[in-house]
Amino acid sequence: EQKQERSLLSQATCKVSSVLNKDVKQFGKQFLTDGSDETCWNSHSGSPQHIIVEFPSPVHVTSFQISFQGGFSGKNCEIWVQADASAPWESKGQFLPLDNNHPQTFQIPSNDQNAFQKVKLLFKDSTDFYGRVVVYGLDVFGFTS
Repeated sequence: EQKQERSLLSQATCKVSSVLNKDVKQFGKQFLTDGSDETCWNSHSGSPQHIIVEFPSPVHVTSFQISFQGGFSGKNCEIWVQADASAPWESKGQFLPLDNNHPQTFQIPSNDQNAFQKVKLLFKDSTDFYGRVVVYGLDVFGFTS
């Protein structure tokens, strides 16, 4: 039976490494998933930066879509997953976004046995000289067990 992939964000919470000038009202993590092209998460300067997406229970994550602001895109990016709170973080490899404003989709290598409670997108560098990362949209796809 083929499981239907869908957005998993409705049940997820996001955590971010930093917010520009701690101005959460204007640049906070809530803007990653609000579906608006007018709002964004803007990290503070310095690398690395990251986004962690956490689910109430493990889910099968197959891909994610991310929209950067050109000039403030992640560089040398890695995907990390955690099965549950007591498990170690496990690398799922690199993803190499283009430096533009378009939504970009990346697969997360997995098999049917792999269910994760947390997914971390690690931006080791940024195309911005000061290391800032700006994300206008994020979505995570897969299915629940």
